[in-house]
Amino acid sequence: MKRDDVGQASLVPSGETPALFTGRRWFIPSALLHELDPDARRAGRRPRRTARDWVVDFSCFLLAVVVGVIAVEALTENPHVPPGLAAIDQVVGALACAAVWLRRRWPLGLAVAMTPVTFVSDTAGGAGMIALFTLAVHRPFRYVAWVGGVNAALAPLYYWLRPDADIPYLVSVPFAVLFTVAIVGWGMFVRAKRQLLLSLRDRARRAETEARLRAEQAQRLAREAIAREMHDVLAHRLTLLSVHAGALEFRLDAPPAETARAAGVIRESAHEALQDLREIIGVLRAGEPDDTGRPQPTLAALDTLVAESREAGMKVSLDQCVDDPDAVPSSVGRTAYRIAQEGLTNARKHAPGTEVTVSVGGAPGEGLVVTVRNPPPEGEVPPVPGSGQGLIGLTERATLAGGRLEHGRTAEGGFEVRAWLPWG
Repeated sequence: MKRDDVGQASLVPSGETPALFTGRRWFIPSALLHELDPDARRAGRRPRRTARDWVVDFSCFLLAVVVGVIAVEALTENPHVPPGLAAIDQVVGALACAAVWLRRRWPLGLAVAMTPVTFVSDTAGGAGMIALFTLAVHRPFRYVAWVGGVNAALAPLYYWLRPDADIPYLVSVPFAVLFTVAIVGWGMFVRAKRQLLLSLRDRARRAETEARLRAEQAQRLAREAIAREMHDVLAHRLTLLSVHAGALEFRLDAPPAETARAAGVIRESAHEALQDLREIIGVLRAGEPDDTGRPQPTLAALDTLVAESREAGMKVSLDQCVDDPDAVPSSVGRTAYRIAQEGLTNARKHAPGTEVTVSVGGAPGEGLVVTVRNPPPEGEVPPVPGSGQGLIGLTERATLAGGRLEHGRTAEGGFEVRAWLPWG
């Protein structure tokens, strides 16, 4: 960002035309349009006058000329001003009026130059007034305070050297000081309006950016939640497929009934996995969570999960100490189900043939405790690629639910996953 002439940092993206000003550029000050055009600022191009600027500049020039003409009449009637000095005053005033056209390019330089010019020339008073106003509009207050303060301080000396023939000295000096303060105040008011416009526009732009970032973050969090669901569901299904396929491969002499049962489990697990995968892919294509799919599992479905694992040949014991599983909040029950599911999947992969213990207990106000424990495996178990990702997801899932999860080796060499979830 770059600090602009009116004191605000513009947030308008490069190359973007402000929609607020489309079709009305002729009515907007060129300095304001310049601050809303970052490309022009980077290139160092000076703002081109709009139709409004030409009208305002011509009006300022005409005002300076009118004030100069009035001053000429006062000079000819003032007995304290010699004719030669009056002629020089008129020439200096004409040059000062012509310099008004440079006020947009060099507001500070013109205002500084007009300070001594207006001190020696009555006819340059209108040009000096316009230069001071332009300075107050286009530059910070510290410049305006110095130039305006010098003009106000020179007023007593000016009227002492060149007294007015009609107005007393004690009236002329306060009037000149108040008039200078009024010009500065008017210019600062115009500057404040432009600052407010840019500030409101930057605030709106910032709000749009923050809203877009929040939407992107919400979409990212939703996709991460979907990824966790995909890992939890598909890992369980595919592990069942692997176990039954391995049984068919190594037990070629199995009875036809057992072979048919294993093939049925493989077919059903494959069908469930494909259905889960189809739903998740559909959600990803839509870009938002889909609540119209199959019901999410709760704590009451834990018995079915254990039964599926037993059918796959696992040794699983369930210690269900919750009197009414349906009374557990759905979000807490779903998290507990996923923890138990991932624990069984990990035991099936890393400790095959061992007996897994699943314990669930708790009460409202105390929380829900889920524990999955298995003894050390017998023999060497080959490493599984991608190990540990499921536990990371479970830890995050438990944290999002307001609970905590711990896992690690037991004293006997087995493995334990223990989670506490809020229930109140």
